[in-house]
Amino acid sequence: MHRIWPQPDPSHLDDTALTSLYAVNNRSRRRVRVNFVTSLDGAVTLDGYSAGLSGPADKRVFKLLRDDCDALLVGAGTLRHEGYRSLDLGPERGAKRRAAGLAEQPTLVVVSGRLDVPAEPLATSPVRPIILTHGASPPARRTALGEHAEVLICGDTAVDLPAALTTLAERGLPQVLSEGGPHLLGALTAADAVDELCLTVAPLLAGPGAGRITAGPLVPDARRLALAHVLEADGNLLLRYTRP
Repeated sequence: MHRIWPQPDPSHLDDTALTSLYAVNNRSRRRVRVNFVTSLDGAVTLDGYSAGLSGPADKRVFKLLRDDCDALLVGAGTLRHEGYRSLDLGPERGAKRRAAGLAEQPTLVVVSGRLDVPAEPLATSPVRPIILTHGASPPARRTALGEHAEVLICGDTAVDLPAALTTLAERGLPQVLSEGGPHLLGALTAADAVDELCLTVAPLLAGPGAGRITAGPLVPDARRLALAHVLEADGNLLLRYTRP
């Protein structure tokens, strides 16, 4: 993997250099970073799953971003469909986080209105997960999921994401990494809550059928981000965009 913009550099990026390129200057300020992979023709999945688009370079950045976040934010649909397991980074990565002044493990945070959340990844996570829901969600499901996670009510009939993000920051989780899915990115965009998008463009034409990385109601105003860097590895482009 090497940098092609700005200041093109053909030399291989080691872990220290790559970490520096994705570093956040002010960790105390609330920040939402979104990470996705897409095909050249805009598909969010290949054969139904995002893993089909991902390669070694994308997986490397995927791990780095998880290592640097306070909370991993994911929609319940993505948690189910992509087969998320326990959010346990292991002892070596945990030690790396401790050395950087972070908690040993990030906190899994799941967004769900219907509370159709599988118990397995919640029950096996090393840190008690958080579920963000709204006041009209099923009370029985809140009680059941409360055995494995902390259930927070944010909003009356829909999850109020800005309020939820403020609550996470107040709990010491200001650096949020969202891995989707598309409806969650659409909701974050509508709430103008996306501070950064890390996007890997895989050198593949997936063809018609797959959705985009975003979904949901139309957003009245486009949100502009600024290009921070472009990396390349085996034909994959790894783009980082941030708020201007």
